Amino acid sequence: MTSAVAPAIALTIAGSEATGGAGAQADLKTFQELGVFGIANLTCIVSFNPQDNWNHRFTPVDQQVIADQLEATTAAYGAASGAPSVLDTVKIGMLGSPATISTVGKALADGSFANVVLDPVLICKGQEPGHALDTDQALKARILPLATFVTPNHFEAESLSGVTITDEESLKAAAIRIHEMSGAAVLAKGGVRLEGPDAVDVYYDGETLEVLRAPKVGQVAVSGAGCSLAAAVTAELAKGATPLEAARTAKAFVTAGIKNRVASGAPFDALWQGGALS
Repeated sequence: MTSAVAPAIALTIAGSEATGGAGAQADLKTFQELGVFGIANLTCIVSFNPQDNWNHRFTPVDQQVIADQLEATTAAYGAASGAPSVLDTVKIGMLGSPATISTVGKALADGSFANVVLDPVLICKGQEPGHALDTDQALKARILPLATFVTPNHFEAESLSGVTITDEESLKAAAIRIHEMSGAAVLAKGGVRLEGPDAVDVYYDGETLEVLRAPKVGQVAVSGAGCSLAAAVTAELAKGATPLEAARTAKAFVTAGIKNRVASGAPFDALWQGGALS
């Protein structure tokens, strides 16, 4: 029996993170919790190495395989597919190499995506420093101009904006600068890295500047928080929310997921996307 109302659809183009806390796994769980049909096209496989201080082991997906995934997805749900719900919202997570950035950039430029949410994953531990720098520069040059919404963390916001972020005011300055560079709405994440009792994020879209606050839950970052925040923004945009509404919902969703975090034998906890319902 088919549903009378087809769900909104969202795509994540991201890496697989083997422990399930971050990456495409976190994105799909977030989409599902927020009532959106989720699709994942994988760019790489990341598996932490417990024998090497839990650093990343990074394996890229072949470029043709990435292109094939994007081709299949857009044929099934894209603007020309005839599907009852058209895929017009995509989240970009870890790409990992200039080659992958080129492949994905071409698909974004060719597609009719109304919403392109960029979680600007920059340097990945375990990559060669030179390769990582090339990737960062390619991301800024090729993907950032296509984004309609950007969700940088503290380090990424500093890297993109050139602003040293030490407090709420400098976080605001960085968000404004990234918007000026990209034209995108920006949700710059201070999180637990800024002093004070609250986890502070700054939203700016060229008109509205809003500080989003929630009491800190511990003093250590939780795996999957950044991925899930961007995925929640993506899901809400797919359902028709405004960018500011999407930012507010995403902040609340992630705060609940951090409160209901999942512990493991690794030296970090993972956000639980089902935490908002518990």
